[in-house]
Amino acid sequence: MRRQSVLGGGGAGWWWRGGGAVAWWGAVVLAHLVTRGRAGLLETNPGLAYNFYQTSCPSAEATVKSITWQMVAANPALAGRLLRLHFHDCFVQGCDASILLDTPASQNEKSAPPNGSVGGYEVIDAIKTKLEAACPGVVSCADIVALAARDAVSYQFQASLWQVETGRRDGSSSLASNAGALPSFSAGFSGLLASFAAQGLNVTDLVALSGAHTIGKASCSSVTPRLYAGNATSVDPLLDSTLAAVLISKCPNNAASSSATVDLDGNTPLKFDGVYYTNLINKRGLLASDAALMQNAAAAAIVNDLTNPIKFYAAFAMSMKKMGRVNVLTAKNGKGKIRTQCRAP
Repeated sequence: MRRQSVLGGGGAGWWWRGGGAVAWWGAVVLAHLVTRGRAGLLETNPGLAYNFYQTSCPSAEATVKSITWQMVAANPALAGRLLRLHFHDCFVQGCDASILLDTPASQNEKSAPPNGSVGGYEVIDAIKTKLEAACPGVVSCADIVALAARDAVSYQFQASLWQVETGRRDGSSSLASNAGALPSFSAGFSGLLASFAAQGLNVTDLVALSGAHTIGKASCSSVTPRLYAGNATSVDPLLDSTLAAVLISKCPNNAASSSATVDLDGNTPLKFDGVYYTNLINKRGLLASDAALMQNAAAAAIVNDLTNPIKFYAAFAMSMKKMGRVNVLTAKNGKGKIRTQCRAP
């Protein structure tokens, strides 16, 4: 989320091991998705489809998965970074890969302070190079970002955690000034809800997508406002005192602008799981925006519900699909293009 500061998974419990266990888990998640109903999805299809490249570039999704898994295996921090890359792209003028553009220099989206900690660009570049060699001018950078986010998170499960619709086209403009659309790490509940509502997302999506903070890191500069007031220690009453003491030791008051980082989920920082929500209930959410979810009755009820990992995975999958449709450019609406280089318009 706009985490000026948020940066970037690992193994899971025994029941993720083995084909039969994965099949069982998939069936449970699918059943839960169905019971939640289709009403949660955006009503109109913007021109996306599953297996969009089945004919035009049959190897597309397998290529994205192969390269992403290989790179996440070597660097687990990439899971959180690629997930946030997709989020930060979609919240600023839609899921159009504008965050990847290097132009205009020093004024593009990736140069904006909220995107300073977003990463994974090298993964997107490697995938795009491979796909351009196999299927020139066919697969969009926006679809690569969406697929890589899913595959990066799914690596720990060795099975896809959600389905990704494809068929997006790429945008040609990228302005740092547009990054204000990203929710702030210091936002209260009403500010967060307004940021999500502007993208056609609701309170369930807000709580479910905040679960992305179960992996990754945040810079001390996003945490120190909850620990200090001027030169004095002043702990946010919504922050567990034991956690606050740990954070004070890791983020001294003079480190507000340093590169020091802390785990978003101090309990299981390399696992994509539902522990994040248990942390919120125990006042152990790292960011002010995390703690804000417990200050609204409806959001707090969803937090309690999503402590069940099956419900979390299902809700996250649904909300990722919704977010992946935000203001997309497609052949259906006659907008966008297929960029042959993801960093250039």
